[in-house]
Amino acid sequence: MKIPNTLILSRSDIAGLMEFRDFVEAVDQAFALLASGRIPGAGVLDLPATDGMFHVKGSGMPIGKDLYVAVKVNGNFPDNQKRFGLPTIQGAILLCDGIRGYPLALLDSTEITIQRTGAATAIAARHLARKNSSTATICGCGLQGMIQCLALEHALPIARIFAFDQDRAKCEKFCIKMQEETGVPATPISTLEEGARQSDVIVTCTTSRQFLLRKAYVRPGTFIAAVGADSHDKQEIDPALMASSKIVTDVRDQCARIGDLHHAIAAGLMTPDNVHADLHEITSGKKPGRASEEEIIVFDSTGTAILDVAAAAVVYGRALERGCGSFIDLLGSSEASLHAD
Repeated sequence: MKIPNTLILSRSDIAGLMEFRDFVEAVDQAFALLASGRIPGAGVLDLPATDGMFHVKGSGMPIGKDLYVAVKVNGNFPDNQKRFGLPTIQGAILLCDGIRGYPLALLDSTEITIQRTGAATAIAARHLARKNSSTATICGCGLQGMIQCLALEHALPIARIFAFDQDRAKCEKFCIKMQEETGVPATPISTLEEGARQSDVIVTCTTSRQFLLRKAYVRPGTFIAAVGADSHDKQEIDPALMASSKIVTDVRDQCARIGDLHHAIAAGLMTPDNVHADLHEITSGKKPGRASEEEIIVFDSTGTAILDVAAAAVVYGRALERGCGSFIDLLGSSEASLHAD
C-alpha cells in the first residue's frame, strides 16, 4: 500500500485556512464527542527546560470513519521575547492516521493553540456568563489576550473592555489594536482590581506563578476564564476565590494536576469532588450551567489535547481541499510497507 506523503503547514498557512468561528465549531464538535464517550483518551506531560518548559499533549478523535491522533510539543519560555526576540510559545503538532499509524501532517502549533484556547472560552462564556454581560477585563495583553477579546465578543454583548498588563506600554498598544479590530472601547488600567470590580467577565491569560485575581476584587455574578495556568507552577486565581465559586473545568483530572484548581487543592480549600462539572457536561446538557444571576463561576482552562486534534484535523482537511502547504516523504519511501518496524 502506498503511504501518503506528510503535509507541512506553517502558521501563515493555518491562519489563511481558518477563521475564529471555524475553531469554535471544531471545539464544539470535540466537546460533543467527549460528552458521548467516543474520545479514546488524552494525556499531558511536562518536561522542564532552561528558563522554560515543554508541554507534550496528545489525544485521538474519531471523525466519520477516520481516527485522527495528534501529539503536540509546545515550548513555553516566558522570557523569550526579552532575551531572544522570540515568541513565548513555539512548537508543532504531529497529526497521524489513528488506524494505519502514518504521519499525515506536521503543523505549527502556535496558531492552533491560541485559537482553540479562545474558542473554548467563547463556548464557556456562552453557557456560563450572564447573557447581558457587557463589561470585560483582560489580564495579560499578549496574543492570547487578543484572541480572548475576540472570543468574548463572539459570545457576549461586550460593550466595554478594560486591559491590564505589567508592561504598561504593551497594554496601551493592546487597547488601541483591540478597539480598532472590534470597535469596542478598550481602556488600559493601572491595577487589575480597578477593572475587575467593574466587570461582568474577567479573563486571566498570563504566565504568572502567583495569583493575581483576589476574591475581594470580584463582584457577584462574574464569569471568570482562568486561561494561563497550564503547568503546575503557574497560578492566576486566589485559592479562596476558587473555593467560594462554582468551578467548571475543561478536564477535571488535568486541572487538579496543573490548573488553578491544583493550587486550591494544595491549599486544602478544595478537592476534585468540589468541581461542579467539566465543560462538556454543561454543553451537552448533562449538568446545569449558571443557576443564578449572583453566583461567581470560574472556568479553569488548562488546554486539552482533544481540542488540538479537533482543530488540526479540520485544518488538514481544508489544506488538502485547497492545495495548501507542502509535502515531504517523511518516512523515506512512499512505497514503504505499513508493517515495517
